This record gives sequence, structure tokens and C-alpha cells, in this order.
Amino acid sequence: MAIREKNIMIRLYIVACCLFLFAIAVGAKLVSIQIVHGEKYKALAMKRTEKMFTIAPNRGNLYSDDGSLLATSVSKYTIRFDGVTVSQKDFEEHVGALSRSLSSMFQKPASYYEEILRKARINQHRYALIARNVEYTDYLKLKTFPLFNLGPYKGGIIAEQRTVREHPLGKIAERSVGYERFDENGYATRVGLEGAFGQYLRGVEGKRLKQKIAKGQWKPIGLNNIVEPKDGYDVISTIDINIQDIAHHALLSQLEKYKADHGSVIVMETATGEIKAISNLGQTEDGKYYERLNYAIGESHEPGSTFKLMSLVAALEDRVVDTSDVIDTEKGRWRIYDRTVRDSKHGGYGKISVAEAFVVSSNTAFAKMIHNGYKERPEQFVNSLMDLGLHRELGMPIKGEGKPVLRSPGDKGWSGISLAWMSHGYEVALTPLQTLAFYNAIGNGGELLRPRLIKEVREWDKTIYSFEKEVINPSICSDETISKVQQLLKDVVEKEGGTAHRLYSPNFSMAGKTGTAQKNYVTRDPDKLGYISTFAGYFPADNAKYSCIVVIHEPDKSVGYYGADVSGPVFKSIARKIYANNPLIEEVAGLEPKNIQLDKEYKRYFVEARKEYQTVPNVRGMCGMDAIALLENMGIEVEVIGNGKVMKQSVTQGTSLNKVKKIVLELS
Repeated sequence: MAIREKNIMIRLYIVACCLFLFAIAVGAKLVSIQIVHGEKYKALAMKRTEKMFTIAPNRGNLYSDDGSLLATSVSKYTIRFDGVTVSQKDFEEHVGALSRSLSSMFQKPASYYEEILRKARINQHRYALIARNVEYTDYLKLKTFPLFNLGPYKGGIIAEQRTVREHPLGKIAERSVGYERFDENGYATRVGLEGAFGQYLRGVEGKRLKQKIAKGQWKPIGLNNIVEPKDGYDVISTIDINIQDIAHHALLSQLEKYKADHGSVIVMETATGEIKAISNLGQTEDGKYYERLNYAIGESHEPGSTFKLMSLVAALEDRVVDTSDVIDTEKGRWRIYDRTVRDSKHGGYGKISVAEAFVVSSNTAFAKMIHNGYKERPEQFVNSLMDLGLHRELGMPIKGEGKPVLRSPGDKGWSGISLAWMSHGYEVALTPLQTLAFYNAIGNGGELLRPRLIKEVREWDKTIYSFEKEVINPSICSDETISKVQQLLKDVVEKEGGTAHRLYSPNFSMAGKTGTAQKNYVTRDPDKLGYISTFAGYFPADNAKYSCIVVIHEPDKSVGYYGADVSGPVFKSIARKIYANNPLIEEVAGLEPKNIQLDKEYKRYFVEARKEYQTVPNVRGMCGMDAIALLENMGIEVEVIGNGKVMKQSVTQGTSLNKVKKIVLELS
């Protein structure tokens, strides 16, 4: 018996000892948790229940050159209700009035909102959704509603702000305005002006502490942010809203008419390089057009005959030819090795001068001129083109500028026909903006400028940064060469036989060059052969103020594809409307006495000239010269009988312009 009791006691001692050791271990662990690792576990617990969130700042506004909004940030709010923090007394006292106020604002029954609020209260829901995408003004009003006016703790209101980017112009210039987006890994996608100038626009993020509640949701703690976000700067672009609108609709109309795949337009101020309009439209599967890609800056392609200007400038500078030299166009076909250069005119132009070859855009003349002039030293032609800056990108801040292609002897793809093909715009590639920059330099007297999209960075009314014109090359060629090619670009439009003569108007002057390049010409399938139609130039022809390029890809061949027919009318429409909206004549006031009657007549003409007509207007009573200018700007031929004011017009008011070619005005 004693032995048995002794064994039991031993076992009890062992159990007690184990319990004692376990207690020591538990105590040691508690000490370790509280003292040694206390801060670590406390931080871990806080991390699981509280978290710092970033607050996107208000992105700066993007403006046109006259202060009109191109893009702006708008605050939107999500409103939720915390059904736990509100006292029962306050809830019952105000729930009915709050429901009626919400009903009035969001146009839903008061019973709908009262049910949401009561369910949140019963279910102890701390994050019940009340409304999304609430405007700032409505948010301010919401905070004054019964119960909500007691604040986030007593009133249970939770407001979460987010920033939305809006474009007041809508689809016009949408791609050019662009965007800047960041993915979950912080990688940015930058498009257009928004992407190019994001460093100024984006601002600095703020910080907000939130607490984790039921169902993985996070509720803001307190009323204030830990770090307030800093709004971005405002950017003043060079875009002119009126010119942008003109360019967009002129391009859209022509794309629809010719059922083209895509196209682009750029309008630039000649003296400064400021881009006043840039439009890029591509066709969707259902035949509609929208700003799909930035073709103007990003798409390199063979420019066709617009490159003849570059070839001629190089040849004139190298004294290879002069404009008076005569070239035989070989009946419109010239064989070089196993290839044939062809003119668009059947039978060619006979023997013509270099100047005439440019005006009529003879491929054979230019192929012979460049091939024969440089065949012993082909690298000289390429070097001369490089001296003009045609091998370099313009260095635009907008991402994705296309690379120019300019091969040299020895490069892959160079052959015995390269000189002849390069002369009229093949085996080379430029973007529309790179081509325009060169034409702009000819228009302003030889100064090659970097096209510019930004004028100023502001914080409210304070200028932070100011941007001036950037000169790439102060003189791309001699004044003599500039003078010669300026005259030839005028002749293309003004002379009978010029490829753009059908665009000529005596009321405003233009200078430029047509281009019609074949696309996919390697294919032997004629159905797959496409065209790129281009018109590049500037206006007025003398003392140019604006340069412009229009490029339209793959117009319907059954409708038309020549540059003068497809792209030229867009250029003319833009030039005409800019003339009408912005008279380009500088006047000195006060040199002559004021003529009240003349002022009245001018004001009437100016009002009429700014209208967009689809039918013949009533010009009776107008000064004869004003009536002539108005009608000819609409493309109507005008015959005048007599002098003075218009007494009769042969075509009645309201007749469709499509049915009118000529109108007779009787003046008295």
C-alpha cells in the first residue's frame, strides 16, 4: 500500500513540475511578446486594422492659348453611412428628414433611403452605400442634411473623394490632349499633351489613414488627411480652339467623303513654331472616325511628291541645277535599269524647265535631275539632305515620334535606282510633322524651328515656367534658294497647269505642294494598292503666318486619290476659314476720318463672312466688293454689272451651293 501511495506521489510531483515548467514557458513568452517583440506585434496588428492610403491630387488644368479649357480635374464623391457611431436618439430624430433630403437630391423615393439607413442601423453596417459620383456642389449640400450635419462621428456620414479628368471639347483633339495613366506596378502610359507635360500637371499625392472594418472594407479615420495633396500646375498650350475646331471638321468631312482609312492635319504658326491645331482621325469598323492614334507625330511614311521640295533645295544649294535648266521628260516615262519612272500626265510634259517640273510635279524630270546630277557622288545628295536636318527627329515632348528614314550608299536597301526614287519621295520616310517643319522653315525665310505645344506653366496667376521658340537651325539654306522655292510654291497654286491651281482663289493666297504616294506598291494585286494624299504649304503666300499639312491615307480610289483633290481642299478650307475669322492685314488706325456708313457696311460684311453657308445668302444692299469677296470665298464664280451696291442677284437666296457655279450681280 505504501509503495502504491509513493508511486502516486511521484506522479503528482512530475505533473506539478510539468505544470510549473509550462507556466514558466507561458510567462517567458508573455514577457517576450510584451517587452522584446511588443512593438513588432503592435505594428503588425495596427497594419492589419489601419492602413495609410494615398490621395490623388487635383491634376492641373490644361488650357488652350486663349485660356479655354482642354482638360480639367473634377472631384467626385462616394457617400456612405456608418450605422454604428450614431446614437439611437439622433438616428430616430433625423432619419425621416434625412431620407426626404436624399430623395430630393437623387430623385428616388424617401422610403428607399430610409430602408437603407435602417438596415445599416439594425445590421450594424459601418459602410452602407448611399450614392456614387456625387458632384462637389452636391457634396457640400449633403453635409448640411439632417443627421449628416452632425459630422462623421455623430452623424455617420462617410465621404470618399476621387478625381476624374474631363475634356470640355469632347472628341475634338481627344488624342492630342491625351492622358497619363499608371498601372498597379507604377508603370506609366503617356499620350498627347497630358502625357508630355505630366511632370507639371500631376501634383503631389496626399495621405489618408483608414481603418479596416467588416467585409474587408476600409473606413477613413477622422476628418483630416495626414498629408494634404498638392494640386498640379496649370499648363497653357499653344492650341487655338477655333483653329482646332476648323481643322478637325475639315478633315472629318473629307475623310467621310473619300471613305479614307485615316488622316491627320497640323496647323503651325510660321514665326514661332507653335502648333495651333493637330487632328488625327482613324476609321472604326462601322465607318465612323475618332482620334485613334497620333498619326501626325508618330507615323513615318513615304511622303511622295512633297519631298520634291527637299530634293530641289539640296540640288540648288549644291549648284547641280538651276530653276531655268531644261529637262526632257521623255514622254512621261524614263527607264532606269530595270525600273520605269512615270509621270501622272500621259505623254509627259516634253522639254520643260526645272521650275516648270516642280510646278507640274514631273516625276521623270526630278528622277533624271537628281540621278544624273549625283550618280558619280550619291553620298553628296544624302549629305545635303542631312544638312537640311531631314535625318533627325524633332525631339518632341510627346512620346512616340516616328523616326525619319534616310538611307546612304552602302546601307541595306540602297541600289542604283535609289537616287531617282528618293528624288520624288520614295525610299525615304518622314512623319507629317517632320515634313511640315521643313515647309514651315521655307515659309519663314529659312529658320528651322522645333514645333512647340506649350507656352507657359502657371500656379494660379503666377507664371512658373515660360517657353519661347526653339531654333534647330537658324538658316537651312541660302536666301537665294529660299526666294526661288518660295516663288515656285506660289506658282504651284497660282499658275495654270500647277498641280494645285484648282485651289487658287484671288481673295486669299496660299503656297504649297501636292503629293500622291503609292502605298503597298510592292504587291502585284491592284486591289491592295493604296495611296497617301498630301498637301503641305503655308499662307499667306507672302509673309506667311501659318503653315499646314494635310495627310489622308488610303482614300477610296473610285472617288479620288490625288493630293490636289483629296488633301488640297482641306488645306484650302482651313486657310479660308482662318482668313475669315482672323483678318491677316495689319492696319494703322486714325490716319483717315471715320466713315460711319463704310463702318456699317464692313460690320455687315464681317458678320456675313463669319457664317458657315450651305445655301446662297442675300447680298442685296451690300457693297459690291464685299459681296464679291463673300461669294467667291464660297467657291462661286461672280460676274458683276455696274458699280456701287448690289441691287439684284441672279440666283435667289436659299439656293443650295452645290447647284450654283456662277452668279451675276447687278450694281447701282
